[in-house]
Amino acid sequence: MKPLLGKVALVTGASRGAGRGIALELGKAGATVYVTGRSVRGNSTYNPAIQANSPGTIDDTADEINAEGGTAFPVRCDHTNDTEVEALIARIRQEQGKLDILVNNVWGGNELAVWEPNPFWELTLKHWDNMFTTGVRAQLATNHYAIPFMRENGGGLILHTTSWDDDKYIGHFYYDLAKNALNRMAYGLSLELKEENIAVVAVSPGWMRTELVLKIFHTDEEHWQEVDDLKQTESTHYVGRAVCALASDPNVMKKSGGVWPVGQLAEEYGFTDIDGRKVPVFRI
Repeated sequence: MKPLLGKVALVTGASRGAGRGIALELGKAGATVYVTGRSVRGNSTYNPAIQANSPGTIDDTADEINAEGGTAFPVRCDHTNDTEVEALIARIRQEQGKLDILVNNVWGGNELAVWEPNPFWELTLKHWDNMFTTGVRAQLATNHYAIPFMRENGGGLILHTTSWDDDKYIGHFYYDLAKNALNRMAYGLSLELKEENIAVVAVSPGWMRTELVLKIFHTDEEHWQEVDDLKQTESTHYVGRAVCALASDPNVMKKSGGVWPVGQLAEEYGFTDIDGRKVPVFRI
């Protein structure tokens, strides 16, 4: 059963991590998926946190979707470049004629070694550009060019991946500020798009076993359960299944404007992670 067959989706920042997991699950559900990011085969972005090129590219993600019988198109796009974002939306318009699902996942905040256990006044101001220019503004710009196109369809769903635990302080000043900006963006857009039948929600996964996390703990997806510190983690497919559940819900407008933890959505919609667990809501 492919509940999203005939739907067109755009997943930004889908070379790896949550974006990759979301794109793969949307592809399995039948959606035609446009996969964007800066990492392409032979030219992956460099990550100072691991002092190496980041694993994964948009080509890898699209190839996996296509190999499993889905339809995906990798498009290199720097979402801090408005011209490239505008061209991306124009391409989807020309090739598909509609855009039903927009997943704003692009994020540059982790390219600095962000988790310095320091107070705000000791952190470098470079965190602002990392979190807000390549994160918040990049998602805002994608909305700016995509929303007029989505309005023509008479409905749709916009999602922002975020971090949330009942309004608790996340623990890193810039990260907390940026993620709450995304939550507020979803809320404000939900009000402005209510009459357009476009739902806007923020989705908050827990601690995900991204490629970077697995690399830091010197393990992989086949052996992570051997690492005690990773016992309560979730795969990136878990948030992908949450996105598919929301996109398949005919009453998703009732959730518009809210921040929804993936664990809570799993309980409501009945999906599990790839290992069969319903991983509970992540708590800080």
